[in-house]
Amino acid sequence: MSPRHYNLRTALLIFVLLPLLTFSALAGWYSFRVLESQTQARMEEEIELVARAIRQPLIYAIEQGREGALVQALESTLRISRVYGAYVYDADGNRLGTSGPTEPAAASGRVAQMVTEGDRREEYNRVTGGEDVYSYFLPLSNDAGQITGMLQVTRRASEFESYITRLRYQGLAVLIITAMLLTVVIYYGHYKAFGSHISAMLTSIGRIGAGKREQRVPTDGPRELHELAVGLNQMLESLISQEAVVVRQKQEQAVLEDRLQRSERMAAIGQLAAGVAHELGTPLNVVDGKAQRALRLANLDPAVNESLQEIRHEVRRMNFIVRQLMDFGRSNPLQCQPERADRVIRAVLTQVASDARYRHIDVSMTEHAPVPTLRIDRLRMEQALSNLLHNAVQSAAQRVQIGWFANEQQVGFVIDDDGPGIADADRERIFEPFYTTKSVDEGTGLGLAVAHAAVSDHDGRIEIETSPLGGARFRIVLPRPQTGDNND
Repeated sequence: MSPRHYNLRTALLIFVLLPLLTFSALAGWYSFRVLESQTQARMEEEIELVARAIRQPLIYAIEQGREGALVQALESTLRISRVYGAYVYDADGNRLGTSGPTEPAAASGRVAQMVTEGDRREEYNRVTGGEDVYSYFLPLSNDAGQITGMLQVTRRASEFESYITRLRYQGLAVLIITAMLLTVVIYYGHYKAFGSHISAMLTSIGRIGAGKREQRVPTDGPRELHELAVGLNQMLESLISQEAVVVRQKQEQAVLEDRLQRSERMAAIGQLAAGVAHELGTPLNVVDGKAQRALRLANLDPAVNESLQEIRHEVRRMNFIVRQLMDFGRSNPLQCQPERADRVIRAVLTQVASDARYRHIDVSMTEHAPVPTLRIDRLRMEQALSNLLHNAVQSAAQRVQIGWFANEQQVGFVIDDDGPGIADADRERIFEPFYTTKSVDEGTGLGLAVAHAAVSDHDGRIEIETSPLGGARFRIVLPRPQTGDNND
């Protein structure tokens, strides 16, 4: 080569740029081969994550026979754009549910063979129309390890190919752009105009790799680098979003499992309470009847008369406790009908009148117009009001008031007493079964729990406030019926 043509620019092109481009091409080819393999594996893992995310709800739905929950869990997968279809089979290979296209559902015999083998499987199938679909099969096992079914989640294989093709074109574009920028650097020495942005991106990626997930790749610099940074940030956001979904589902699952365990414990306690109450009811009635007949005898000694009256009072108190136990153990469906608030209150006042007279407590009803009509199960609501009113009578010094309230959104009842009130530390636990602040002979801790359960069954709540009388105020807040109140 003549010295005229062999200049520094040519030397840089031959000895720097050309080897660098050649090496970059080879390294890029190898890297993208590895990246393509990793990308396909990651996209397959995404389908696996989706399958594992709905695995537990599906197992629960199959064990409980809840077809609605099974369909809901399957349909939730279609909200993820990457999912083509989802299918659930039982242990015999029969399809229990489908979400998405009916193809490529597996044959029952083949699924039964997979259940027998008991291992996950992945494969590619071709559906009608010549489209390839990737299928991932995941066994569904119960707590005992027994396989009760099989889940199949599918994804279009074209997504794999299109994504890998995009990676190839993006890699090629990056290589060409890099060559052009390197040429510009060699020709004009503007390395900093390009190198500074690359350095910033690499720094951000390194921080992300070190665990700083809030870090984002800066989008400054040339258009190509900006688009690449935006793509990396979007990919990172997508990964974090998927992780958040999995974490949230695990948290929700843990909450549901905790609620289920508590419900099972409360059901067992309720059955025990109902059994005890049933066994005590008859002997108490016998004792009360004999005491009542003894009071009819003539010329009773006053001390004996007073003792018999105390026996009857204690029997009535024990009968009240028995009723609370039976109410706590009862789980009957609501029988809701329109009921006037004042009529419900008058019925409850009759139930607590004897206890109020015995304790010398003035119990009154505060009336004001209009009187709302509520759609309630009268028996359950009277139980709730009776328990709250008994609690107020036991806590009051002299007065207890009961009334109602109504506005555009809510209706309900209000009970006030002039007792010592409820401490803040007790308000969080006051509705727990068998929790009481009273002495042993004053309560069982079931009255407020029964009231809370009855109000909750009506989609309402009980609020605790400080009463204008100086004691505690209990507000039963119920939603106003959608069809109107029919106030009288």
